[in-house]
Order: sequence, then structure tokens, then C-alpha cells
Amino acid sequence: MKVFQCGHCNYPLFFENNSCENCGHLSGYSDFDRQMLTFDPSGYSLISDVGQLEYKYCKNEQYGVCNWLLPKNSIQEFCHACQFNRTIANLSVDQNFQNWRHLEVAKHRLIYQIQKLGFDLPSKLVNEKGLCFDFIANNDDPEIMTGHADGVITILIKEADSTFREQARKELYEPYRTLIGHLRHEVGHYFWNRLILSDANALQTFRIIFGNEESNYNDALHTYYQHGAPNNWQHSFISKYATSHPWEDWAETWAHYLHIMDMVETAHFFGLEVNDKTIPESKRIAPTFDPYTIYDFETIVRVCIPISYAVNSINRAMGISDVYPFVITTTVKNKMKFIHDLLWSKRNP
Repeated sequence: MKVFQCGHCNYPLFFENNSCENCGHLSGYSDFDRQMLTFDPSGYSLISDVGQLEYKYCKNEQYGVCNWLLPKNSIQEFCHACQFNRTIANLSVDQNFQNWRHLEVAKHRLIYQIQKLGFDLPSKLVNEKGLCFDFIANNDDPEIMTGHADGVITILIKEADSTFREQARKELYEPYRTLIGHLRHEVGHYFWNRLILSDANALQTFRIIFGNEESNYNDALHTYYQHGAPNNWQHSFISKYATSHPWEDWAETWAHYLHIMDMVETAHFFGLEVNDKTIPESKRIAPTFDPYTIYDFETIVRVCIPISYAVNSINRAMGISDVYPFVITTTVKNKMKFIHDLLWSKRNP
């Protein structure tokens, strides 16, 4: 995630800030140019501190869940991130409202990242080939589960409850379970349809690397939940769940690809450099680049590994679980490279 600064006093701004903590100027994110803009709080209109254009906040700003901006004259009421919301659980239920706020933080970061990848992401509400989100409670229908189907990403709103999420993580023996992880995984299924299914060459290569997705999905999941992952799964898969079916291997690998890209981008904008003495000097690389501009995925991975090692060590020093408790083997790296190369070719034909 990019590091932002106040346009009035240059104080650092987080992506979710709606005001500067130093000078009090209002702030909002403009996804048209990926800038955090600031405004005089005493003014009657949102005219940027560094320009003459006038803006308005997304309609969801009134709930404290969005700080994205629209041009003042836009006919749209919702920003490019909130236009994907199809269903939101009953907000009169206090816990639903709190959970929705957490979901929106993760979703906005996801949309930011997809835009950084260079893809136009249409809303299914106006384009049948697009994407939309259903954030729902399944109190009345326990059969409803988190998942993806034909561009509709369903997220159980209780996943935003940290107690429920931790309980589910332990019951499923998962080392990692987060909202952003869920969203990145599920959007991976959407992009499989968009990038692989519609491209015969990509589909052929996918089957060589991930396996044949035509194998029965329901049977594969049943086998996985009954018997678990095969022995030595770590050599070829990023997670146990990735072993269940080629579609899930793709979605899990896709999610971890996005994890890595965000990690390296954040390190770049913070100027983080890891000089681990266990890494040969010839292979030490300072993360001085935006990974979304780098074609060679090997370069990105060489930066990511020492960064993840360092942040994991910091967490352990504080008695907290690893930020990134995974090992990127050569096979997994090649799967991620396939995704990186595919995205690069689609973005830059």
C-alpha cells in the first residue's frame, strides 16, 4: 500500500484516513489518480489543497466506512469501490454494522490493488460480466457460505468478527485467516473465469501447472475434507486447502501473489531494507521499486522473502503470530510467476 501525505502540512496519512491527524484538514482518496487529497475543513466545498478541482465524498462516507472521492459533477453517488456492493446485512443490528465497517476496509484495499494491476473492474450491477459483493448474515439459512459464483462474491459478515474468525481458523487448522485474505482468494475465482477460461493458450498452460480443473469439484472437496491434504503437500502448494482442486490451488496462489505484491509495495514506500546476514550479499536487494512496475517476478520474490522474515521476527518478539506463516517453494513460485506473467501480458498486450 502506498504511503500518503497531507497536501496541507505533509503529515503522513493512512489509506483509510478521512482527516489529517496533525492539521485537521479533511482527506479523501481519489482513485482516478491514486492520490490522497486534503481539503480545508472550514470551507463550504471540497476543493483540494493542491488544485482547483471540486470533489464530493462517496455516499457511504456518512456511515464512516468510505473516504473515497468523486468529482463534484459526477452523476454517481457511490465511488468505484462501493459500486460493487449488491447486498449488505441489516445495519440496524449493531454487530452487523461493526462487521461491515471492517469488511469495507478490506474491500477498498482489494479494489485499490486490482486497479494497481491495471484492470478495469466493472460492477455486475451494470455489467453481467462484472463483479459484485454480497455481505450477508446467514442466520436464517445456514447453507449460505462464503464463496464465489459467476462474479458474485459472498462473504459471511460474521467473518469480520475476530472471535469467530479465530475460532474457525483453529477448527480448520489454518495458519492464517483474514478478511483481506478471503477477498483476495474469492476474487481469484472471478479472475480465473476472466483470464483463463476465455483464453485457450492460458487454459492449456494452467492445466500443465495447476492440473485439470475438469475433475469433479464437489467430489474433490469431499475427499479433501474427509482425508485432508496429502503428505508432503508443502513442496507443491502454498496451503493445505490449495491441494483440494486446481481451482482452489489457483485461488490460493492468486491470493498469496496479491499478499506479496502488497507487502513489497508497502516496503517500497516506507523505504524498508533488510540486510539479513544469512542472505548472500550478492542477493540482497533493497525494495526500492514499485512491484507493479516490475516484469521479472524473480526480482519481486527475492525482495519479499527477507521482508517477510523480518516482519515475522518482529511479531515473534512481541508474542504475536507470524504475519506471513508460509514457505514459497520453487513450485509455488513458478505458479505465482505464471499469474504475474499472465497479468502482465493482459495489462500490456
